[in-house]
Amino acid sequence: MKRSVFTVAVGLVFLTSNIVPVLAAAKPRALATMAGRDGKAMGTANFIATAHGVVIELDLKGLTPGAHAIHIHTAGNCDRRTAFTSAGPHFTVEPNRMHGFLAPHGVHAGDLPNQFAASDGTLHASVISNAISLGDGKKSIFDRDGAAIIVHAKADDYVSQPVGNSGDRVACGVIVRTVAPSTRKAAARGVHK
Repeated sequence: MKRSVFTVAVGLVFLTSNIVPVLAAAKPRALATMAGRDGKAMGTANFIATAHGVVIELDLKGLTPGAHAIHIHTAGNCDRRTAFTSAGPHFTVEPNRMHGFLAPHGVHAGDLPNQFAASDGTLHASVISNAISLGDGKKSIFDRDGAAIIVHAKADDYVSQPVGNSGDRVACGVIVRTVAPSTRKAAARGVHK
């Protein structure tokens, strides 16, 4: 019996030591802590890089029930005194693009689909975008002045310029990296002998 326990223990150590070198580095992540124009906390937006784009998980409260436009903006600045206009225009990597999924010559990289708040003002949703990245490079939202995510009072009509007739900016969060992109590559997988 002692021999079995010893064999299992050695097997686990052996298995673990073979797995560690092939684990990939953590994917980039970011977080925006959302606040309203009155300064009250309204929840979070988590950003997680995947092989297919960036997943944005929204967990918000204090919204009016119904549809709300959500956009990523070019500046990491949520100054309430400016009604969040300090966050700048929508994030885009192609200046000739127009706002809106249905607009000719659209869409901005920062345009996200409308999301819906429940009757109690909560909004729990996940969206994915392959138009942005959390890494470095052209699609990265992390330039010298960062980026912000904005929730609007109304739905985006996906056509009207410049913001889809979506009303006031009611919530804002500066997007902050929590896990930076890795600069090293994962180790090559060893051959089992």
